Amino acid sequence: MMRPLYFLIAICGLLALLLSVASAQPVAPETPDAVIAKMLERNPSLNSFTARVHVDMRMLNFPFLSPVLDGTSYYKRPNSYEVVFDRVPGYAKGFEKLFDDVGDPISWQRDQNLTLEAGKQLYGRPVIALYMTKKIHSTILDHTIAYIDPDTYELLQMEWHYTSGGTIVMRQWYRREGGYSVLSQQHVEIDIPHVRAVGDSTFGPYQTNVAIDTSVFTK
Repeated sequence: MMRPLYFLIAICGLLALLLSVASAQPVAPETPDAVIAKMLERNPSLNSFTARVHVDMRMLNFPFLSPVLDGTSYYKRPNSYEVVFDRVPGYAKGFEKLFDDVGDPISWQRDQNLTLEAGKQLYGRPVIALYMTKKIHSTILDHTIAYIDPDTYELLQMEWHYTSGGTIVMRQWYRREGGYSVLSQQHVEIDIPHVRAVGDSTFGPYQTNVAIDTSVFTK
């Protein structure tokens, strides 16, 4: 028979283990607005940045084009974000627009109906999944899903699901630079009617808290 003292020690040890496991599990906010608030709280002292961007695209179907795009990424708090490419071939205009459509939580609140999808995993790890549908009905876009890291509130992946059955998936990676968590790489996979393509973008050194002309964001 287990002595009372040993039994008490065993119970305390079990409780400590359970508490450590519970504390290791990220607790997701209970509402979409709470998730977005956490995303906006990232890098609180980062008011603006610029960074050079290099993009390699590759079409997987005819005409098998491989455009290379170079440009500059601009951000100004609270939600002004723009990628301006130096030169874009006419056939790559759609690709250019794609890089402007990622990661603007304030516009999600403004334009989308938001719900949380519980129990989602991405590449074997738990994530917060925001499911979005347009407030103004779209005959083209069915829904969008944003996958968010529950520890850092970084946007890990965006998925656009179209009424045609097509999808676009944008995955993102981050790095620490100058005390901030900044976007480092992106990988996009496009599978929509008549277009199958993949692309990879890399971000150069960031210039942070710099003056940016507001005209950059009105093109």
